[in-house]
Amino acid sequence: MSIKRTAIARWEGKGTDGHGVLTTPSTVLTDTSYSYATRFADGIGTNPEELIAAAHAGCLAMKMAFNLQVAGYAASHISTSCEIVLHEGLIAQSNLKLEAVVPGLDASTFENLVADAQQNCPVSKLLNTAIKCEATLLAKPEVAD
Repeated sequence: MSIKRTAIARWEGKGTDGHGVLTTPSTVLTDTSYSYATRFADGIGTNPEELIAAAHAGCLAMKMAFNLQVAGYAASHISTSCEIVLHEGLIAQSNLKLEAVVPGLDASTFENLVADAQQNCPVSKLLNTAIKCEATLLAKPEVAD
């Protein structure tokens, strides 16, 4: 099975004083503004690193949900954040934090499932950068009968 997703970026002007818009067929992004200010300062709009962070956080959460399902668990809640570090013009790191509430799941199994999700979510495989994942199981596991 092959799935293709697309996005269109349109840029006008120079790098430092120009501006661009991003659009996706799903319309989640429709002429969404991005610029030098949104990338290197605090302008209004988005930037490539923010979009990569959203993609990596979403991908890890979904992969973790699939891992839990295969292991016979269902999360009440999975929350994942991602910080993309841009250093000297290169994406140098992706720092992930995952918190989950999973009834009946022990900490050791949780750590193994997170490690697999971190290594095998499609965005992790795409990024050629150091990827760190900090994970927290929030609820005390229920003891099985």
